[in-house]
Amino acid sequence: MSIEVESNEAQEIKVNLARVSRKVEQLEQQYQRKVGSVRVLAVSKTKPLSALEAAYSAGQRAFGENYVQEAVDKYHALAHLSDIEWHFIGPIQSNKSRLIAETMHWVHSVDREKIARRLSEQRPDDLPALNVCIQVNISGEDTKAGVTLSELNDMVALVAELPNLRLRGLMAIPAPQDNHDAQCAVYEPLAQAFVELSKSDSMIDTLSIGMSGDLPAAIESGSTMVRVGTAIFGERDYSAKA
Repeated sequence: MSIEVESNEAQEIKVNLARVSRKVEQLEQQYQRKVGSVRVLAVSKTKPLSALEAAYSAGQRAFGENYVQEAVDKYHALAHLSDIEWHFIGPIQSNKSRLIAETMHWVHSVDREKIARRLSEQRPDDLPALNVCIQVNISGEDTKAGVTLSELNDMVALVAELPNLRLRGLMAIPAPQDNHDAQCAVYEPLAQAFVELSKSDSMIDTLSIGMSGDLPAAIESGSTMVRVGTAIFGERDYSAKA
Protein backbone atom coordinates (compact mmCIF):
# COMPACT_ATOMS: atom_id res chain seq x y z
CA MET A 1 0.00 0.00 0.00
CA SER A 2 2.73 2.49 0.96
CA ILE A 3 4.62 1.82 -2.28
CA GLU A 4 1.52 2.67 -4.31
CA VAL A 5 0.93 5.87 -2.36
CA GLU A 6 4.54 6.96 -2.90
CA SER A 7 4.27 6.13 -6.57
CA ASN A 8 1.11 8.20 -6.92
CA GLU A 9 2.72 11.10 -5.07
CA ALA A 10 5.81 10.96 -7.28
CA GLN A 11 3.73 10.83 -10.44
CA GLU A 12 1.62 13.79 -9.35
CA ILE A 13 4.68 15.89 -8.58
CA LYS A 14 6.30 14.93 -11.90
CA VAL A 15 3.18 16.04 -13.79
CA ASN A 16 2.95 19.25 -11.77
CA LEU A 17 6.59 20.13 -12.40
CA ALA A 18 6.17 19.60 -16.12
CA ARG A 19 3.10 21.84 -16.07
CA VAL A 20 4.92 24.60 -14.21
CA SER A 21 7.89 24.36 -16.58
CA ARG A 22 5.60 24.68 -19.60
CA LYS A 23 3.88 27.70 -18.07
CA VAL A 24 7.18 29.43 -17.38
CA GLU A 25 8.39 28.72 -20.93
CA GLN A 26 5.14 30.09 -22.39
CA LEU A 27 5.54 33.26 -20.36
CA GLU A 28 9.17 33.61 -21.41
CA GLN A 29 8.08 33.48 -25.03
CA GLN A 30 5.10 35.78 -24.45
CA TYR A 31 7.27 38.50 -22.91
CA GLN A 32 10.23 38.09 -25.27
CA ARG A 33 12.46 36.55 -22.65
CA LYS A 34 15.10 34.02 -23.58
CA VAL A 35 13.74 30.52 -23.08
CA GLY A 36 15.43 29.01 -20.04
CA SER A 37 16.28 32.37 -18.48
CA VAL A 38 13.83 31.91 -15.60
CA ARG A 39 14.61 29.21 -13.01
CA VAL A 40 11.94 27.56 -10.91
CA LEU A 41 12.65 27.41 -7.19
CA ALA A 42 10.50 24.69 -5.63
CA VAL A 43 9.22 26.05 -2.31
CA SER A 44 9.31 22.95 -0.16
CA LYS A 45 8.59 24.29 3.32
CA THR A 46 6.50 21.85 5.42
CA LYS A 47 6.72 19.23 2.66
CA PRO A 48 7.90 15.72 3.58
CA LEU A 49 11.17 14.26 2.36
CA SER A 50 9.29 11.93 0.02
CA ALA A 51 7.89 14.94 -1.86
CA LEU A 52 11.33 16.50 -2.26
CA GLU A 53 12.79 13.19 -3.41
CA ALA A 54 10.00 12.87 -5.96
CA ALA A 55 10.67 16.37 -7.29
CA TYR A 56 14.40 15.65 -7.42
CA SER A 57 13.76 12.44 -9.37
CA ALA A 58 11.69 14.48 -11.82
CA GLY A 59 14.64 16.80 -12.44
CA GLN A 60 14.16 19.59 -9.89
CA ARG A 61 17.36 20.65 -8.17
CA ALA A 62 16.70 23.99 -6.41
CA PHE A 63 14.56 23.91 -3.26
CA GLY A 64 13.50 26.85 -1.09
CA GLU A 65 12.93 26.60 2.66
CA ASN A 66 11.51 29.16 5.09
CA TYR A 67 12.19 27.61 8.49
CA VAL A 68 15.76 27.19 9.66
CA GLN A 69 15.58 23.94 11.62
CA GLU A 70 13.42 22.26 8.99
CA ALA A 71 15.84 23.36 6.28
CA VAL A 72 18.84 22.01 8.21
CA ASP A 73 17.10 18.70 8.93
CA LYS A 74 16.31 18.25 5.24
CA TYR A 75 19.84 19.25 4.26
CA HIS A 76 21.25 16.42 6.36
CA ALA A 77 18.57 13.88 5.42
CA LEU A 78 19.12 14.43 1.70
CA ALA A 79 22.91 14.84 1.81
CA HIS A 80 23.25 11.85 -0.53
CA LEU A 81 21.75 13.98 -3.32
CA SER A 82 25.02 15.72 -4.01
CA ASP A 83 23.79 18.25 -6.58
CA ILE A 84 20.71 19.42 -4.71
CA GLU A 85 20.70 23.20 -4.19
CA TRP A 86 19.35 24.65 -0.94
CA HIS A 87 17.91 28.17 -0.87
CA PHE A 88 16.87 29.84 2.37
CA ILE A 89 14.04 32.27 1.62
CA GLY A 90 12.57 33.05 5.04
CA PRO A 91 13.27 35.65 7.72
CA ILE A 92 16.58 35.24 9.54
CA GLN A 93 16.99 35.50 13.29
CA SER A 94 20.54 36.32 14.33
CA ASN A 95 20.72 33.30 16.64
CA LYS A 96 19.99 31.01 13.67
CA SER A 97 22.42 32.54 11.21
CA ARG A 98 25.19 29.99 11.87
CA LEU A 99 22.94 27.07 10.90
CA ILE A 100 22.13 28.81 7.63
CA ALA A 101 25.75 29.72 6.93
CA GLU A 102 26.88 26.13 7.49
CA THR A 103 24.31 24.44 5.24
CA MET A 104 22.64 26.61 2.61
CA HIS A 105 23.90 27.36 -0.89
CA TRP A 106 21.78 30.49 -1.29
CA VAL A 107 20.12 33.01 1.02
CA HIS A 108 17.47 35.27 -0.52
CA SER A 109 16.51 37.23 2.58
CA VAL A 110 19.57 39.26 3.58
CA ASP A 111 18.03 42.49 4.82
CA ARG A 112 20.34 44.09 7.38
CA GLU A 113 24.01 44.58 8.16
CA LYS A 114 24.10 42.40 11.27
CA ILE A 115 22.80 39.35 9.39
CA ALA A 116 25.11 39.88 6.43
CA ARG A 117 28.16 40.11 8.68
CA ARG A 118 27.20 37.05 10.71
CA LEU A 119 26.59 34.93 7.61
CA SER A 120 30.03 35.86 6.26
CA GLU A 121 31.81 35.31 9.57
CA GLN A 122 30.07 31.98 10.18
CA ARG A 123 30.51 30.53 6.69
CA PRO A 124 32.90 27.55 7.01
CA ASP A 125 36.25 28.02 5.30
CA ASP A 126 35.91 24.79 3.35
CA LEU A 127 32.70 25.94 1.64
CA PRO A 128 32.45 28.33 -1.30
CA ALA A 129 31.14 31.82 -0.72
CA LEU A 130 27.45 31.91 0.15
CA ASN A 131 25.27 33.19 -2.69
CA VAL A 132 23.00 35.94 -1.38
CA CYS A 133 20.21 38.18 -2.57
CA ILE A 134 19.35 41.41 -0.79
CA GLN A 135 15.69 41.54 0.17
CA VAL A 136 14.02 44.81 -0.83
CA ASN A 137 10.76 46.05 0.69
CA ILE A 138 9.26 47.45 -2.49
CA SER A 139 5.73 47.98 -1.13
CA GLY A 140 6.77 49.92 1.97
CA GLU A 141 4.98 47.52 4.30
CA ASP A 142 5.81 47.82 7.99
CA THR A 143 5.28 44.08 8.41
CA LYS A 144 7.70 43.13 5.62
CA ALA A 145 11.45 42.75 5.95
CA GLY A 146 13.84 44.29 3.49
CA VAL A 147 15.81 47.43 2.77
CA THR A 148 14.22 50.33 0.96
CA LEU A 149 15.38 51.19 -2.53
CA SER A 150 17.04 54.31 -1.09
CA GLU A 151 19.08 52.08 1.24
CA LEU A 152 19.98 49.52 -1.42
CA ASN A 153 23.29 50.95 -2.61
CA ASP A 154 24.70 51.03 0.92
CA MET A 155 23.66 47.40 1.47
CA VAL A 156 25.19 46.37 -1.86
CA ALA A 157 28.49 48.01 -0.90
CA LEU A 158 28.48 46.27 2.46
CA VAL A 159 27.81 42.79 1.06
CA ALA A 160 30.42 43.29 -1.65
CA GLU A 161 33.08 43.81 1.05
CA LEU A 162 32.27 40.64 3.00
CA PRO A 163 34.70 37.87 2.02
CA ASN A 164 32.42 34.85 2.39
CA LEU A 165 29.37 36.24 0.64
CA ARG A 166 28.77 36.49 -3.08
CA LEU A 167 26.09 39.00 -4.06
CA ARG A 168 23.92 37.48 -6.77
CA GLY A 169 20.95 39.82 -6.88
CA LEU A 170 17.74 41.10 -5.34
CA MET A 171 14.62 39.53 -3.87
CA ALA A 172 11.21 40.97 -3.02
CA ILE A 173 7.80 39.89 -1.81
CA PRO A 174 5.41 42.72 -2.75
CA ALA A 175 2.01 43.37 -1.28
CA PRO A 176 -0.78 41.67 -3.28
CA GLN A 177 -2.13 43.74 -6.17
CA ASP A 178 -5.47 43.57 -7.94
CA ASN A 179 -4.28 43.09 -11.50
CA HIS A 180 -1.34 42.44 -13.80
CA ASP A 181 -0.61 46.10 -14.56
CA ALA A 182 -0.54 47.00 -10.88
CA GLN A 183 1.81 44.09 -10.18
CA CYS A 184 4.17 45.25 -12.93
CA ALA A 185 4.06 48.82 -11.63
CA VAL A 186 5.24 47.68 -8.20
CA TYR A 187 8.05 45.63 -9.71
CA GLU A 188 9.26 48.33 -12.12
CA PRO A 189 11.61 50.28 -9.79
CA LEU A 190 13.09 47.06 -8.45
CA ALA A 191 13.66 45.75 -11.96
CA GLN A 192 15.39 49.00 -12.91
CA ALA A 193 17.62 48.81 -9.86
CA PHE A 194 18.53 45.22 -10.74
CA VAL A 195 19.45 46.14 -14.30
CA GLU A 196 21.72 48.94 -13.09
CA LEU A 197 23.41 46.68 -10.54
CA SER A 198 23.96 43.91 -13.07
CA LYS A 199 25.69 46.38 -15.40
CA SER A 200 28.27 47.13 -12.73
CA ASP A 201 28.88 43.54 -11.59
CA SER A 202 28.66 40.49 -13.85
CA MET A 203 28.03 38.23 -10.84
CA ILE A 204 24.72 39.98 -10.16
CA ASP A 205 22.42 37.86 -12.27
CA THR A 206 19.41 36.97 -10.09
CA LEU A 207 16.12 38.79 -9.65
CA SER A 208 14.15 36.59 -7.28
CA ILE A 209 10.55 37.73 -7.72
CA GLY A 210 7.31 36.01 -8.60
CA MET A 211 5.06 33.42 -7.05
CA SER A 212 1.95 31.64 -8.27
CA GLY A 213 -0.24 34.75 -7.95
CA ASP A 214 1.91 37.08 -10.01
CA LEU A 215 3.98 34.83 -12.25
CA PRO A 216 3.20 36.64 -15.53
CA ALA A 217 3.96 40.08 -14.09
CA ALA A 218 7.19 38.88 -12.51
CA ILE A 219 8.47 37.30 -15.71
CA GLU A 220 7.48 40.34 -17.75
CA SER A 221 9.37 42.45 -15.19
CA GLY A 222 12.59 40.50 -15.61
CA SER A 223 12.48 37.79 -12.95
CA THR A 224 15.20 35.17 -13.27
CA MET A 225 13.92 32.96 -10.43
CA VAL A 226 10.30 32.31 -9.47
CA ARG A 227 9.21 30.66 -6.23
CA VAL A 228 6.55 27.98 -6.71
CA GLY A 229 5.18 25.68 -4.02
CA THR A 230 1.59 24.44 -4.18
CA ALA A 231 1.57 24.19 -7.97
CA ILE A 232 4.37 21.63 -7.67
CA PHE A 233 3.61 19.78 -4.47
CA GLY A 234 -0.18 20.05 -4.41
CA GLU A 235 -2.49 21.11 -1.63
CA ARG A 236 -2.62 17.99 0.53
CA ASP A 237 -1.95 18.50 4.22
CA TYR A 238 1.76 18.36 4.94
CA SER A 239 1.49 19.86 8.40
CA ALA A 240 3.86 17.26 9.86
CA LYS A 241 7.37 18.51 9.13
CA ALA A 242 10.09 16.21 7.88
